[in-house]
Amino acid sequence: MTSLGSISVAATQFVAAGAAPPFFTEVALLLVLGAAMAYFFHRLGVLSIVSFLLTGALIGPHALGLIRNEAVIEATAEVGVILLLFTIGIEFSLEKLGRIKKLIFVGGGLQVGLVLLIVSGALILLGVPWQAAVFTGCLVALSSTAIVMKLLMSQGETNTEGGQAALGILIFQDLAVVAMVLLVPMLGGDAGSGWGIGLALAKAGAIVAVVLLVARRVMPKILEAVARTCSQEIFLLSVVAICFGTAYLTSLAGVSLSLGAFLAGLVVSESRFSEMAFGEILPLQILFSATFFVSVGLLLDPGFLLREPLLCLGLMVGVVVLKALTTGISLKVLGYGAGTLGFSSLMLAQVGEFSFVLERAGREVGLFPAGMAERGSQAFIAVTVVLMVLTPALAQLGKKVRSRKEEKATARKVAAVATPDEAAATAVADRHGELRDHVVLAGYGGAAKALAPILQRRGVPYLILTLSPDGALHAEDGDLPVLRGNYTRRHELTLAGIEHARLLVVADDDPETTHRVVAAAHGLNPDLPILARTRFASGIAHLEHSGATAVVAEDLESVMALVAEALRRAEELEETPAAELQALRRALSAEGAGQLGQVVSLNERQRQTEHCSHVSGTQPVRPGAAGCEECLRHGQTWVHLRVCMTCGFVGCCDSSVGKHASAHAREAEHPLVKSFEPGEDWAWCYEDEVIL
Repeated sequence: MTSLGSISVAATQFVAAGAAPPFFTEVALLLVLGAAMAYFFHRLGVLSIVSFLLTGALIGPHALGLIRNEAVIEATAEVGVILLLFTIGIEFSLEKLGRIKKLIFVGGGLQVGLVLLIVSGALILLGVPWQAAVFTGCLVALSSTAIVMKLLMSQGETNTEGGQAALGILIFQDLAVVAMVLLVPMLGGDAGSGWGIGLALAKAGAIVAVVLLVARRVMPKILEAVARTCSQEIFLLSVVAICFGTAYLTSLAGVSLSLGAFLAGLVVSESRFSEMAFGEILPLQILFSATFFVSVGLLLDPGFLLREPLLCLGLMVGVVVLKALTTGISLKVLGYGAGTLGFSSLMLAQVGEFSFVLERAGREVGLFPAGMAERGSQAFIAVTVVLMVLTPALAQLGKKVRSRKEEKATARKVAAVATPDEAAATAVADRHGELRDHVVLAGYGGAAKALAPILQRRGVPYLILTLSPDGALHAEDGDLPVLRGNYTRRHELTLAGIEHARLLVVADDDPETTHRVVAAAHGLNPDLPILARTRFASGIAHLEHSGATAVVAEDLESVMALVAEALRRAEELEETPAAELQALRRALSAEGAGQLGQVVSLNERQRQTEHCSHVSGTQPVRPGAAGCEECLRHGQTWVHLRVCMTCGFVGCCDSSVGKHASAHAREAEHPLVKSFEPGEDWAWCYEDEVIL
């Protein structure tokens, strides 16, 4: 009680004084300046990652000296590394690894091996201890996955032959980080003998085997159960728990947090909800990874570049030549042409972000680049940061080299020199990202279910994007193209090819979700026609302001209107074919008639509830109409149907103008109704005001 009381008093004094926590100034400064400089450099066409590096250099101890509590920044950066490796693990599904295994393990393995051999051998000949020489080779062998992938995506190069070649080598490098993280402490003397190294690797192998077993057998079921809650909060917390929980458990077994985070991502990648998990975790990963790159910038001493210009320039030229040469040799062995070699080699001619992770780990055990102590560390940091900044320019140079090479060869010759391994040329990116000039259906409710078969019959390419596990299963059972994910996220919309789509149809039932989808899609593709519906007429102007091209009110006829307008725009017709509309109306009528013939009853759980006193007075009922009986009588439309569990009367919900379900309950004194919407199984008692 005394300690709790003192804590309470301290907290009260702290709040009363209006003071900020000791670390808050540095964190606030980092975020504000990071955002400002990211915006400034974005206007100049510079990558955000580069702006974060420069931000760190500017506010670091070697420049303005605004950051004093570096321990807090480093702790946040560690979280960034964990999330970065976790997201990479998600993208590394075992299926994707299998499709380009030759490119990854032959091409990537040869490139990393050549760099290690050349760097280590050269340094040993210069008298550097072999441990420091191998450590330096590991640092130089890695390229920047974050920067290269960002460039490939922004330039539309991900699925090109050169983009795939670069990606395959990057995958092996990121996998090699796992072994390097284990190797660094051993090089520093912590592992002792070769027996200790072998034992550590065996332990790591056993942990990987256990994690993969969980990935195959356990994790898909867990994520399936979590996804069925349809709660973004629960799903996000579960994904974060998997990431940090796995990392912590593996660390208890002596494996690094970084490796544990990667394995956690690999676990999630085996679930059907991996893309959904990636989209949920991405905002956190961006935030903490930004902190990581800023923390790297803090280490840069701009004065070192001025004091040692020849050393830094020589090292930069050496790294670019070495990385380009080894990448070119690796791809040449696989049979790639000169154009691809030039593009991919220059794209990978830098040192990557995981090298900083290794450099920090090496510093903790007394290892420094080239065995040069602090001077070696500063040279490594300076060279790496500058090369990261120059990567976009190197990528442009690579594209020019490729263009010149391809101009000298015929299309037939280019095809002949392509890689003989068909799997290596297969796109690693998700197959949905290859769609062009297609229709994206956001949500798989009644409107989407009506529109999808019509588009299929007429040969219009489309993709269903849904968050509902049941909806996705329904679409997959019908062999329809479907992508599971949260379509309010830019990541999932990008995967669905929104930037190359001809039309987006937002068929979600929730107005707020619809608004978020429209806003996100309009931001990614301002010229994209967007069709949406809203529950209330007042929401039309709001959605149109957010970027919707056309909006319809949400009722039974809105399905017809939305489908007709979507089909007209998808095929650029002056009007929707009458035959299709008639077929659609018959299908919807048949669906209503089928629902009309069904008997509706409370389920076992609802019948046994103690929260409602009117359950005993109900019995299975046969609905009296396929729609709201009063609305049908007066020629009106409705929103959401309810069936009376006393007499079978079908009425509309309180979102409708007539509110006929609640009116019937008051007038007939029949208080219990059940939802008459497809897929819903809940009831409501007006008198007890309880949901069953």
